[in-house]
Amino acid sequence: MSKRILAIGGGEGKGRESEPEKLAIDGYIASEAKKAAGTRRACGLFLPTASHDCMPYYNTFHKVYTGIFGLKTDVALTVNREIDLEKMRRKFEAADFVYVGGGNTVFMIEHWKKTGLLSLIKEAYERGTFIAGLSAGAICWFEEMYSDSVIEGEYAMYEGLGWLKGKISPHYDERMLDFDRIVMYNKYRAWGVENDAALEFVDGEPVKTVSGGGKVWMLDGTGDKIVKSEFSA
Repeated sequence: MSKRILAIGGGEGKGRESEPEKLAIDGYIASEAKKAAGTRRACGLFLPTASHDCMPYYNTFHKVYTGIFGLKTDVALTVNREIDLEKMRRKFEAADFVYVGGGNTVFMIEHWKKTGLLSLIKEAYERGTFIAGLSAGAICWFEEMYSDSVIEGEYAMYEGLGWLKGKISPHYDERMLDFDRIVMYNKYRAWGVENDAALEFVDGEPVKTVSGGGKVWMLDGTGDKIVKSEFSA
């Protein structure tokens, strides 16, 4: 099975129900989940680890994916509680897609490693379960990620999981000037994913974008000036 990750730059909570164009990415995820489910009712598993298991965040996810797209949803709650890994494994095995929410990326990765949740996510990814993630859930898979997870408001590059090659910034439309300076200073090649934009990787290769109004950029800072090109496929 192909291994798939959809990295969403941001955009939750911005009138998704009242602005249909904002639902383009959610609609794509839902349609892929329904394909995977076949005759079953598709199910999405939400991981709110980065937001310290914020339940209103899950409620929004449920409102969109059940209320609008008719899918079942479940949630993996693992912060400040005992975890039954076998019970959690069954949640992952029942999921047609896994959606990783935004928040503190560094905390999320450390928590996944400490609790054993990372192995369940990896197993799902390896067997072809569609993985989608927004902001923290988009950038954690890369070798390096631009985040303010350690000190809020102070952005820097941090080590990611390394499942996908390269460096990335979410919310690129909000962080463009600062991220561009880092790319130029360090002679990086990197991805900049705007809010309401998503970049899909299949078996580690970028294959397509999905847009609810945002864009995905390839940044090349290896020369005398930064070169930007919009990525679309």
